[in-house]
Amino acid sequence: MTTHSFSSKRLTIIGVGLIGGSLARALRRVNACGEIVGCGRDEAHLKRAVELGVIDRYEVDPAVAVSGADVVVLAVPLRAMATVLSQIAPGLAADVVITDVGSAKGCVVEAVRSVLAERFCDFVPGHPIAGTEKSGVEASFAELFDNRSVILTPVEETDSNKCARIRTMWEAAGANVSEMAALHHDEVLAATSHLPHLLAFSLVNTLASLDERKEIFDYAAGGFRDFTRIASSDPVMWRDICMENRDALLEVLAHFNNGLKQLEEAVHDNDGEAVLNVFTRAKVTRDRFCG
Repeated sequence: MTTHSFSSKRLTIIGVGLIGGSLARALRRVNACGEIVGCGRDEAHLKRAVELGVIDRYEVDPAVAVSGADVVVLAVPLRAMATVLSQIAPGLAADVVITDVGSAKGCVVEAVRSVLAERFCDFVPGHPIAGTEKSGVEASFAELFDNRSVILTPVEETDSNKCARIRTMWEAAGANVSEMAALHHDEVLAATSHLPHLLAFSLVNTLASLDERKEIFDYAAGGFRDFTRIASSDPVMWRDICMENRDALLEVLAHFNNGLKQLEEAVHDNDGEAVLNVFTRAKVTRDRFCG
């Protein structure tokens, strides 16, 4: 394991699911934390996290959970962010650094600025580009972030020292960390992550409405399973992402619909050359990406 400069006496994770749990496991793997405290709405879920050794203990009161913590990680759905911020605010230590793992950053920055006000500088917006279609603490694993990207989107008010600390936290978890503007992040992720999830959910839902005799899914091949795997992801989380990043998503969705319409017209017109051009360009691009 590579060396790192991150350490935390008490790290609190609000939302001990796939991402929060995997971060706890990854940091525990390198002995980066003296104590890891979990918090969430489901006490049975938190008890399970303790049993699995993901966290040391838990609190159901968010303000109590963050008391004495030098690092707080918010791993909750985007539309729960403002509420959680309001709940933890009274318990935050003076020297704390707060970060999140949300897939959209503009809405999170707005929520934190509104709720934490003068303490906004203590917040470092972040997004690990990692995950699976599974959810919950039992799906978490220490290697989730190994050689995966984490994007930080600090703003002008962000404390540079605290941003550096969160960078080292993710590096300790095995990730490669970069920075970009929040707006640019949301545009990029709308195209590369949010749109594919929307399409996968939509395809499965469309086929389900056609599947009166169950034949479609009986004969679904590997391609269908590969393409629709992400439709098994948490619906609430992805509802929030689509709604909170709707402007960027609608823009890229319009581009996709235009391309789909052109492909539909080519098939309708029996224009095999046009279809082949689309498929060839897509294959070359996909092969280059995977390579």
